[in-house]
Amino acid sequence: MAIGLNNLKPAAGSTHKKKRVGRGPGSGLGKTAGRGNKGQKSRSGYSGKVGFEGGQMPLQRRLPKRGFTNIFKKQWIEVTLSTLENSFEAGDSITPETMHERGVIAKGKRDIVVLGTGDITKALTVSAHRFTKGARQKIEAAGGTANVITPHHKPDALVPVSE
Repeated sequence: MAIGLNNLKPAAGSTHKKKRVGRGPGSGLGKTAGRGNKGQKSRSGYSGKVGFEGGQMPLQRRLPKRGFTNIFKKQWIEVTLSTLENSFEAGDSITPETMHERGVIAKGKRDIVVLGTGDITKALTVSAHRFTKGARQKIEAAGGTANVITPHHKPDALVPVSE
């Protein structure tokens, strides 16, 4: 018999019947329905709070606080030379918009840095917000140009407010 969606079933012994609790003493899970006697966990509506340890000081609060998160940290989208080599043809002009169209980067509010990982053999005109030294040297050695464009996003706290 051929296998089809109409005759699929789990392997023998891999499934079990659902336990029906609170259905009388003969079921083995009658009366308290396997919840024990009294207490918070025996009541209906109980849902344990994440991290709650029965009143004991939770682990999250017992451990010391370490470090901080810099909210002004600059985050970059990293693009390697090997990615540009594979995604573009010789003589192409590469901008963040063309990178997004070719699926090299996701469109976001971050600036792009070109890394010197990999080799480049084509003459490409690359426009990005930042280049590593190695990336710039490899692009220019292949006959291309590396253009730095101004960052499009700066944190509000660093921009002076004029009134």
